[in-house]
Amino acid sequence: MATSMLGSVRGPRPFGLANLFHRQPPRDAWERVRRLPGPSAVRRSVAAASGPGIPGSHLYCLELLRKRDYESYLCSLLFPAECQRSASALRAFNVELAQVKDSVSEKTIGLMRMQFWKKAVEDMYCDNPPHQPVAIELWKAVKKHNLTKRWLMRIIDEREKNLDDKAYRSMQELENYAENTQGSLLYLTLEVLGVKDLHADHAASHIGKAQGIVTCLRATPYHSSRRQVFLPMDVCVQHGVSQEDFLRRNQDKNVRDVVYDIASQAHLHLKHARSFHRSVPAEAFPAFLQTVSLEDYLKKIQRVDFDIFHPSLQQKNMLLPLSLYIQSWRKRY
Repeated sequence: MATSMLGSVRGPRPFGLANLFHRQPPRDAWERVRRLPGPSAVRRSVAAASGPGIPGSHLYCLELLRKRDYESYLCSLLFPAECQRSASALRAFNVELAQVKDSVSEKTIGLMRMQFWKKAVEDMYCDNPPHQPVAIELWKAVKKHNLTKRWLMRIIDEREKNLDDKAYRSMQELENYAENTQGSLLYLTLEVLGVKDLHADHAASHIGKAQGIVTCLRATPYHSSRRQVFLPMDVCVQHGVSQEDFLRRNQDKNVRDVVYDIASQAHLHLKHARSFHRSVPAEAFPAFLQTVSLEDYLKKIQRVDFDIFHPSLQQKNMLLPLSLYIQSWRKRY
């Protein structure tokens, strides 16, 4: 388990995360970040370039990302200009699927929505997408970059399986879910960037797993407020922690040890992904910008001694746009 690899859980428990800055950022970095399109600029950019389909479909995707996945919204703005639209379409597609589980009261309705997206993807590859903004934009991305249908369908299938309100039985099960959703999304993003490289694929796999694990941790306070716990059961059992401990927001050491072990797995995946850094083409780096927010969360939860309910973990990082810009400038992940 991660505990044995990173040392005792007693006392300070450093991840040993690398410092964010190794080189001095450009002096005008903050000014450049301030020039990134903000919400008002996005609203003003009426999609005259939307092409065939629904007018403003690209604007719809950007607004969906800005409201539901702000970190992906910021990352998409730092993609090469010719890839921004397709990248935002992929992320908007992911948001559409991710919010199904929390927006339906019955599993049957969720299954119907997943069936809609399965048919939508099939129709996209027949040049007959449904008249829905995200579907239209995704169809354009499929046509432009010849995206692999298998990855799109795998995301839908995995999200469909996850409609059951059950905790992950093991860390391996959580990692498999993350690989099939976030990992598949990164493979598609690499295709948008025109990157076909084995090392980039390996990095994407590890980053996708780290993303899935961190997302599970970040969502725990929200889920516990709805009397749901999805953290891996095998890690909880190992430390003698029950789901009720999380529902009561227990802050005992055993509960923190569970969080530590899970967070450590995410850190290890980031570390493995970065071990490929010198072999990954620079063109792939925009796909991996999300490592900035992952590292930020892991540092914050470490600072509060793995108290998953600490209020500071729910606060937005106002310096995230600057951190993303600097990481993009440094061409690192």
